[in-house]
Order: sequence, then C-alpha cells, then structure tokens
Amino acid sequence: MRKKENISIKDFKAVDIRVGTVISAQKNEFTNRPALILHIDFGSLGILKTSAQITELYQAEELIGKQLLAVVNFPPKQIAKMKSECLVLGLSDEKGAIVLVSPDQSVPNGHYLH
Repeated sequence: MRKKENISIKDFKAVDIRVGTVISAQKNEFTNRPALILHIDFGSLGILKTSAQITELYQAEELIGKQLLAVVNFPPKQIAKMKSECLVLGLSDEKGAIVLVSPDQSVPNGHYLH
C-alpha cells in the first residue's frame, strides 16, 4: 500500500481518538458480512455503540472488558438496523483479518490520543 497524501497537524488533531472499554458484544444478525455490535464505555462521553467486522479473530465474549481505541467524532452511520456511533481502529493482518488497536496498559476510559 502506498503512502497517502500528506495532511496537516490541524487535520490530524480534528480526529478525536479515545480509549474505551467494551461492556457488551453480540453478533450483528442484520449485516451481510459477519460483524459484532459493541457497546463501549468512553467515560465522560458515555457509552457508544458500533458494528465491527472483526469476527475472523474475535469472539464476542472475549471482548468484554477489553480496551480499544476508536474515533468518536464521525457522524453516526446507519449499518443495517443499528446506528454506529464510533469507529474502532484496527489493522489488517497478512490474511486481511482485522486486528484491533488497544493500549498495552490500562488507561482511564475517555482519554484521548496525544
């Protein structure tokens, strides 16, 4: 993959990336591709939900209590029968499966990327 076009630090700072803890996860029965609905606690921002296509590497029950990084300032997006309120961050492994981005130490929910 080629490097994308340069952006300004102002553009980067406009993206609100926060840490949150998954408090519930379940299969999204209404999507065409396998996905999980996650409810994530972002502290003072509240609990936000999202649908994530991460079923190749993750089971719903193993995500409970896991801290993840997510973008919390995109507009809500309708995904099947739910409204996604944040976008969890992930990287593709060599087979194209999504590996979630999470801190290697516990961080208070809602703290943002510096």
